[in-house]
Amino acid sequence: MTFKSGFISFVGRPNVGKSTLTNALVGQKIAIVSDRPQTTRRLIRGIVHRSSGQIVVLDTPGMHKPKTLLGERLIDLVIASLSEVDAVGICFPATESIGTGDKFILQQVLNVNKNVFLVITKTDAANPSQIAERITDAMALENEFQFSWRFVVPVSPIDGTNINELESEIIDILPEGPALYPDGQLTDQPERELVAELIREAALQDLREELPHSVTVLVEEMNLREGREDARPLMDIFADIHVERDSQKAIVIGKHGAQLRAIGTQARLRIEKLLEMRVHLNLHVRVSPNWQSDPKYLGKLGF
Repeated sequence: MTFKSGFISFVGRPNVGKSTLTNALVGQKIAIVSDRPQTTRRLIRGIVHRSSGQIVVLDTPGMHKPKTLLGERLIDLVIASLSEVDAVGICFPATESIGTGDKFILQQVLNVNKNVFLVITKTDAANPSQIAERITDAMALENEFQFSWRFVVPVSPIDGTNINELESEIIDILPEGPALYPDGQLTDQPERELVAELIREAALQDLREELPHSVTVLVEEMNLREGREDARPLMDIFADIHVERDSQKAIVIGKHGAQLRAIGTQARLRIEKLLEMRVHLNLHVRVSPNWQSDPKYLGKLGF
């Protein structure tokens, strides 16, 4: 049997289900998810291992009109990545009509990569007529933009609909070649970044209005506690939750620290599952004014 391997990326507007789809393909959570737009802020690589091939999936930040320097850098990151992958999967949700934003994204992709396929997401939340309408509208784009979809697959990571079919279609269009990552490796994202993202995911759950966009997390220290040779391993993690204003800090901390404790509990449980060991998590909330447009701070975060 011919073995295939390569890189693909999922692109689309914010909150169209790219991260949920990536996690479903990988078979394990490697990208955080929430119902807040613009949750994904990095190019997250997930590795799918199958007997017929290996797919390296790039989960990208949602493409939107940027309002901050961070937003501009994220869009630049997505555009730059498009020419480096073997194929690009455009994600349109079945529950929403195809709009000007979707068309803009399609044009940006076609400018640099003609190997494009379509994934209709969120089919579990749509009825059959909505799904059929999205497919019909998407096929009409072929004439408008003078290209052809490599394939079209409606999927739902929630109930597993067509996930295996999507895998097979992707592997079919990848080039022949050996595995790019060792068997069993599911992501190349550093543990420290994964931990920071899990903390941010926990923080996003109950935050409202503009606050989710103002929250970021930086892990300052992450070390195995010494002197526990005869006891279960324990990881000490010290992390800062950064916001932009004092009023936002008060919201994240909550009355008598209740909100911060809840964030810490949820994050710790998720981190322990990731690291497969006990974790002592120490969280602090700090105000970093206008961090989303501060080049120095963005550089510290790796953007």
